[in-house]
Amino acid sequence: MDKTLQRVHFAPTYFLDPVHPISVTLVGAGGNGSRMLSCLARINASLLALGRKGLSVTVYDADTVEQPNIGRQLFSPSELGMNKAVALVSRFNRFYGTGWRAKPRFFTKNDKCGNIVISCVDSVKARLVVDKAFENCKRTSRCNEDSCFYWMDLGNGQTTGQCFIGSIEISQPSSENCLAVSLLPTISAEIDLSSVNEEESGPSCSMAEALQKQDLFINSTLCELAGSLLWSLFKDNSLEYRGFYINLETMRVVPVGV
Repeated sequence: MDKTLQRVHFAPTYFLDPVHPISVTLVGAGGNGSRMLSCLARINASLLALGRKGLSVTVYDADTVEQPNIGRQLFSPSELGMNKAVALVSRFNRFYGTGWRAKPRFFTKNDKCGNIVISCVDSVKARLVVDKAFENCKRTSRCNEDSCFYWMDLGNGQTTGQCFIGSIEISQPSSENCLAVSLLPTISAEIDLSSVNEEESGPSCSMAEALQKQDLFINSTLCELAGSLLWSLFKDNSLEYRGFYINLETMRVVPVGV
C-alpha cells in the first residue's frame, strides 16, 4: 500500500453497536480529572441524543476537596472536606441524570479499566499503576464488551501539557483510501516512565500558591482538546491523531498523528 496515504486508526467494531454503554474509568478527579469528567458528561449527552448507548463512568480519587482547589479545579466552597470523586460524580449525576459511580480511593493495578481508562494523575508512580492495570487487561482481552481497548493519559506542567491515547491490537478494515493502523502506542511506550526523575511539588496551601505551579487555564485547555479527540473516536469511529502537545505561552498545539 502507498505509504503516502493518510494513516487512520478505526475504532473496534464493538463501539459501533455496543451491548451496554461504553465503560470509562477515570483515574484522578483533580485539575485535569474534574474537567475531563465534564467533557465525558457532554459526550454522553451527545451520544444519547444521537441514539447511541452513551457512557458509563467510574471515577477514582482518594483526595478530599481543600481550599486551594476552589477556583482552579471544578469544586465549590460547599464541597470542602468531601472526597473529590464523590463530590464530582454526585453533582454530575444530579445535573445530567446519570448513574455514574465514585470510588473514594486510589486506583490499583488489579482494578478494572473499563473499555477506556483515562489517567489524570500528577505522578509517575500513579501512571505506572495504570500502566500495569492496562497490561493486565491486555493479557485477558478478547475484544468484546469486557475489553479495555484504550488508555488515554493527560499530563501537564505550569503552561504546557500533552495527551496520548494508546490501544490494544484492534482489527482494522481493509481500505485502499488510507493506511489503517491497528495499534496505538501508550504513554509508557512513548516514554520510559520508570526513568523519569520527577520533583515532588507537594500540596499547595492557597490558590495563589497553586497558580505558581500551574496556569489557571492549562487544565481546561488540555481537557477540552482531549475531549475533542475522544469525541472524534465516537463520532467518526476513527482517529487520524493519537495525541497532541500544547503550550499556552506560545499558543501552539502540535498534533501527533497515528
